[in-house]
Amino acid sequence: MTEPKRKFLVVADTSEECHAALYFAARRAQATGRSLMILAVIEPSNFDHWIGVSETMRREAEDAAMQLMESLAEEAEGITGVRPDMLMREGDLRQCLATLVEEDESIALLVLGASDSGEGPGPLVSALARGKGLFGSRPIPITVVPGSMTMDAIEAVT
Repeated sequence: MTEPKRKFLVVADTSEECHAALYFAARRAQATGRSLMILAVIEPSNFDHWIGVSETMRREAEDAAMQLMESLAEEAEGITGVRPDMLMREGDLRQCLATLVEEDESIALLVLGASDSGEGPGPLVSALARGKGLFGSRPIPITVVPGSMTMDAIEAVT
């Protein structure tokens, strides 16, 4: 039985640092023969008492997440020549990420982008910095890419 191809995982969002993380992961995947996975997580809406509004918001969030993943997938495919896997989940970002890592043993590395804004590096990187971790019984290595890192600087380390 052949072992599944090991994957680098990038969490999709609209930030600039996401593009730096994606570029890094795509270059590493290309250099090592690994594949790439993009995860988009939709936070549940708080309009449960307004079912119609809640469902509309959910559909809009799904559409936006799909468009974002498609855009990121095209960007990654332009680098690697291979279409990355795309996955959408609904729920708390950290919980969805932990569950995915537990379920998919082919995920070998999580690549996160860190913001240089005064608002902090981002929720996942902040959780790591506080020592809260992100995973349960199956920890994986994590690479944090500074959002301000240029493509040339990423090329130099991949």
